[in-house]
Amino acid sequence: MTGPERAPAADGNPAGRPPRRSGLRNPERAVRGLGAGTLSLEALVLVLAIQPIRVVGGDLGGAAIGAVVALAVAAVLLAGMMRRPWAWHAGTALQGLLMLAGLLHWSLLVLGIVFALVWGYALHVRRIILG
Repeated sequence: MTGPERAPAADGNPAGRPPRRSGLRNPERAVRGLGAGTLSLEALVLVLAIQPIRVVGGDLGGAAIGAVVALAVAAVLLAGMMRRPWAWHAGTALQGLLMLAGLLHWSLLVLGIVFALVWGYALHVRRIILG
């Protein structure tokens, strides 16, 4: 060893060294893009899932279709507002609402669980990149 050993700081970096950067040119923009992309994909899947649910799953009434369309519109609006810090919290609430829509049809609960897991991963990546 060339010098005295340094004790690692709380973040795992040796004392006195700056924290490791993510390597991205604009990490905030990348994270916003991840959130917006996730919500956009969710909106697309929700709209495209209406007909298969009606055909295969049976009874998907007008209220359930209206709820799915409203959730898809909310996801698109939130995807456009990812610059605002509250949009991440609203996206989390949207996942809960989608799972709650599972009361209208079981397949909406399945979609809600899948997208809640994807959203949780996006939040994890956001926390890792932005610190």
